[in-house]
Amino acid sequence: MHGQMMQLPLLISSLLTHAERHHGEQLVVSRRVEGDVHRQSFRALAARSRRLANALTTLGVQAGERVATLAWNGHRHMELYYAVSGSGAVLHTLNPRLHPDQLTWIADHAEDQVLFFEASFLPLVQAVAPRVKTIRQYVLMTDRAHMPASTGIPNLLCFEDLLAAQDDHFEWPLLDENTASSLCYTSGTTGNPKGVLYSHRSTVLHTLASVSPDALNLSSRDVVLPVVPMFHVNAWGLPYAACMVGARLVLPGPHLDGKSLHELFEAEGVTVSAGVPTVWQGLLAHVETNDLKFSSMRRTIVGGAACPPAMLRAFQERHGVQVLHAWGMTELSPLGTAGVLKGHQLNLPEDQRLAVQAKQGRAVFGVDMKVVAEDGTELPWNGQASGELMVRGPWIVSQYLKGEGGDPLVDGWFPTGDVASIDADGFMQITDRSKDVIKSGGEWIGSIDLENIAMAHPGVAMAACIAAKHAKWDERPLLIVARKPGATLTREELLGFFEGKIAKWWTPDDVVFVDAIPLGATGKMLKMRLREQYGNHLLQAAGEVT
Repeated sequence: MHGQMMQLPLLISSLLTHAERHHGEQLVVSRRVEGDVHRQSFRALAARSRRLANALTTLGVQAGERVATLAWNGHRHMELYYAVSGSGAVLHTLNPRLHPDQLTWIADHAEDQVLFFEASFLPLVQAVAPRVKTIRQYVLMTDRAHMPASTGIPNLLCFEDLLAAQDDHFEWPLLDENTASSLCYTSGTTGNPKGVLYSHRSTVLHTLASVSPDALNLSSRDVVLPVVPMFHVNAWGLPYAACMVGARLVLPGPHLDGKSLHELFEAEGVTVSAGVPTVWQGLLAHVETNDLKFSSMRRTIVGGAACPPAMLRAFQERHGVQVLHAWGMTELSPLGTAGVLKGHQLNLPEDQRLAVQAKQGRAVFGVDMKVVAEDGTELPWNGQASGELMVRGPWIVSQYLKGEGGDPLVDGWFPTGDVASIDADGFMQITDRSKDVIKSGGEWIGSIDLENIAMAHPGVAMAACIAAKHAKWDERPLLIVARKPGATLTREELLGFFEGKIAKWWTPDDVVFVDAIPLGATGKMLKMRLREQYGNHLLQAAGEVT
């Protein structure tokens, strides 16, 4: 016997329709490339998205075709999120921090047909346009007054002219909910990046889970500012979540420095923000250098990399901003876990409570996870046993675009490549990436623990720990450190800082001081580049390598 309930498909367009009908007066605030701050209601967002959907039809975009973007967090990008997916095409957010060679390869692999881009990325598009094979139309995301006189880009249109030529009457098609909606590529740290193709169903389910109290806990009372870019895993789903709950959305555009972000937080009364640790380092440095406060922000979501405990303490103890540690991947849409404390943990002694918050959190409903040993056996949830983290769920990849890399699943589970443990309360802690873990004399050393200790030193701006080759022990930990401006930190002082905090044999063998640690396109440290540059450092220092 079947239940007798309506069968309505889960569609991205329904999020926008809900926002227009029930939160039509709510605002989307955007700091634009043109230099101004733009404000429009959800009602206007919906109308402009329908105009844009009509425009896509006039451009000949067919169902299932990929429409690419090179854009910051702003209202025009938001309009594309809904117009492209809602009309049945696939939104492909390109990462502008990639090299033109990488962008060309990705655009060709995805078979992008139209590219919408902002003026900031004109030089990048000029470098890519002569080389890509499938893009037939380019649209500059600006108005007529800001269109350049000459670009050399073929078939270039003006975004606002395109919209002005259309009306806002468009009936969102009733698609199969398993229809592809958007496409993101992995960061490609090894080999070519791989495409992860999301569906309407997976996106709406992900959004439902992400807004819940035991996840990101969003509501119409919030003012949400996603620092995480809309070109990186759909800004962790926040453009969809804001429409689902009716939260005011503040989009920072290209201005992601500490000063610009703090000014926008204060001007717009931001209550919740989200981003990677490297962004928060800049914000905290600006706030503390200038003796500033956060008058409205109450919660920050930290993901993309482990949140150093020193940063967690700075936000919570000095600024009264709760840190929500989260973990996910492009392959997970991206949310997998959120560090929301359980009731009995709220009364823990401060050090114990902070230790729980420093973990990556517990699985949100819809995500199942386990850690397994090298032989595939599941390990106990005791907070001690660590192994490869495996996940499954309705918004987790089952295969990559065009079958790249073959079947990624192992007995129906996706192997994340993270080494982790899970405690009795279900809180998961990443101890390393499998490719970053250090094997010294047959014993494992977690690089993240060593980085967190180094980051707690007041003279350290950023620290990376890599495995360096060693004549006796095979590998030993090597610290690469960028000092804070004006700091006179020495090797001996920093290594002494580890004393009593870890097992002595975990202490790094040496420290290399650098002006800056290289970051990838998503703000993560490029450990592969560091290993290439410094992997033989200990052998060279010992005279083993010349």
